[in-house]
Amino acid sequence: MSLQSTPVQIGKRPALILVDLVKGFTDPACPLGCDCPDVIAANQKLLASFRAKSLPVIFTTVVYHNEAQASVFRAKLPDLNVLTPDSEWIQVDHRLSPLPTEKVIEKRWASSFFGTSLTEDLKTMEADSLVVTGLTTSGCVRATAIDGLQSNYPVIIPEEAVGDRNQAAHQANLHDLNLKYASVVPLDKLLSQLS
Repeated sequence: MSLQSTPVQIGKRPALILVDLVKGFTDPACPLGCDCPDVIAANQKLLASFRAKSLPVIFTTVVYHNEAQASVFRAKLPDLNVLTPDSEWIQVDHRLSPLPTEKVIEKRWASSFFGTSLTEDLKTMEADSLVVTGLTTSGCVRATAIDGLQSNYPVIIPEEAVGDRNQAAHQANLHDLNLKYASVVPLDKLLSQLS
């Protein structure tokens, strides 16, 4: 017997959360990175649409200022230690540069909600739903989408706007997210809903 799942709908004031689209994740020269031009291109289209409608846009990056921050996570995944304040890896990919009015949230763990101002920011921006994009599908995108649902927001994931170093993990997580936590939709469908 399979679960019954109902698609969630985008609201009138969705917020776009671009998860960790920083050089450390978009440049294969970084141990955390992968080559993902299609993901970048999809996010460029979404950014253009959200900006044209003056809808909320939030970027996230991962930064560690001292050894104590997220020490267990970093011990599990030592490559995270390259994400220091003086590193180029924490900068948003230049192809998606934030506008001065767009917030960039520093985080330490997988979820964009955990230990950050995101919950308060979304309330201030009067967001009624979330469009979650970025890297990686099986990690920070998934954690952010689940915490978005747990914060009682409908969550939409445009499938072309997320990516992962592991294609099998990417597909499995999109399937699971769509079944239980979010609606995974084609980018074109979401763009038409926004217009």
